[in-house]
Amino acid sequence: MQPEDLVGHELRQAAQDGRDARGIEERWYAAGGSPAPDRAGASEPAASPRLRALAGELLDELATLESPLAADEPTGLDGIVAACPQWPGPPETGPAVAGRAGAAAASRGGIAVAGRDQAPAGPDPTRATGLDGTAGGGQDGTATTGRGRLPDVGRDRTPAITLARLHAAWLGRAAGCLLGKPVEKLPLHGIRALARATGNWPLTTWFTAHGVPAELLAAHPWNRRSAPTSLAENIDGMPEDDDLNYPLLTLLLLQRHGRSFTTADLARLWLDELPAGRTFTAERIAYGNLLAGVEPPRTARLRNPFREWIGAQIRADVHGWTHPGDPAGAAAQAHRDAVLTHTANGVYGAMFTAAALAVAAGGESDVHGCLAAGLRVVPPHSRYARAVRLGIGTACAEGEFDTVVDRLHAAYAGTHHWVHVLPNAALLAAALTHADGDFTRSIGNAVSGGWDTDSNGATAGSLAGLLAGTPAALPDHWTAPLKNRLATSVPGFGQVGFDTLAALTHQEALRP
Repeated sequence: MQPEDLVGHELRQAAQDGRDARGIEERWYAAGGSPAPDRAGASEPAASPRLRALAGELLDELATLESPLAADEPTGLDGIVAACPQWPGPPETGPAVAGRAGAAAASRGGIAVAGRDQAPAGPDPTRATGLDGTAGGGQDGTATTGRGRLPDVGRDRTPAITLARLHAAWLGRAAGCLLGKPVEKLPLHGIRALARATGNWPLTTWFTAHGVPAELLAAHPWNRRSAPTSLAENIDGMPEDDDLNYPLLTLLLLQRHGRSFTTADLARLWLDELPAGRTFTAERIAYGNLLAGVEPPRTARLRNPFREWIGAQIRADVHGWTHPGDPAGAAAQAHRDAVLTHTANGVYGAMFTAAALAVAAGGESDVHGCLAAGLRVVPPHSRYARAVRLGIGTACAEGEFDTVVDRLHAAYAGTHHWVHVLPNAALLAAALTHADGDFTRSIGNAVSGGWDTDSNGATAGSLAGLLAGTPAALPDHWTAPLKNRLATSVPGFGQVGFDTLAALTHQEALRP
């Protein structure tokens, strides 16, 4: 929240979206300003009153700079729909989402969103990795792969969501999040070293401190807040995490307001039920803006350099789970949620995730079809779409997932914060593509790639859990330690069971 810390993040955001902030940057550093903290949230000591006042002025000046990418990256839903030539229709009348036959081509090296049969290009996040810049290529508006049209799987009916499928989704989200918690904020080489020290590479089970040399632990200490509850020897149910708090809040939102909720309804719910100290990055800035009387969607823009980070993407699951077979409906609902805190690519992360999960919830596609459907609700010339295509293309081109990760880090690590949505979107898409639906590989890949490990693990586990279809299909060593118990500070849900959450979610999925 400190203005002096926000300036560095906003300068980096300006560089990424093409705004010329060189003059502002020179004034900031000439006055004694510092870059944004790399890993910690706040710098110490706090800036002087003079420097803090200047930081506020420069943040306001940065907000006036126009981005040349704005035309390709709208935030309003109407603009997003207009920019998406393959926007899905309603499930009872619209074109179907991608399915198994077309996805099989993706797993063999084709790309499920490509209209051309081309090999992916190198790991350049500013290029479309050999694709034509659209989310599909059929002349009739249906999605295609480079090796054939995707089959029609959802026309003239709305798929049902089963209680067991939702139970598996909740368990999958929790397990993936918990796997990533102890290594959150660690560099990639540290994650690899810790896992290899115990023979757990590729990741097939929980991290543990047992057998790790003391000097390695000193060089790469576990996340201090998570280690006491998330290492194999310490797990006793699912501990609290914002990646699970937000799905609970979405449940409350739907219970109170139904599918017609507004962004203002969400804002009031947060103020009533979400402790401010449980918010981070864009959510914390928006929360502070609400307390200052700022109304959405300006809450997402006012002095918020985190508006294209991962926060909205981790809030999207319940929107997808409760719209089985309806990716457009899920994306539109996720949009109303996301614009409280995010803009452009940050919003696309929520819409992509919700749409992909909606297709998985319908139970009529595999993972590749789900990712292709997610891309249909994202403007195809946006940086988010390019990131997802890069992740998919790189995963299709490389046999070893470590090589996939190395290529993605070469593309993004030098320019983007580890919580920014773009590198994490590329990694998530790559992890799911390379795992080809396998649950352990899905969450293991997502966490092993570094960056926002618990958030990526959670989303990967959510989608892979839906595709598994039932809790019994998930490996017991991932679900048993959860003990059907979730800790949270969201009122009314303390120590709630995942079976209960599945039942509550099922009620909302069935509500008209």
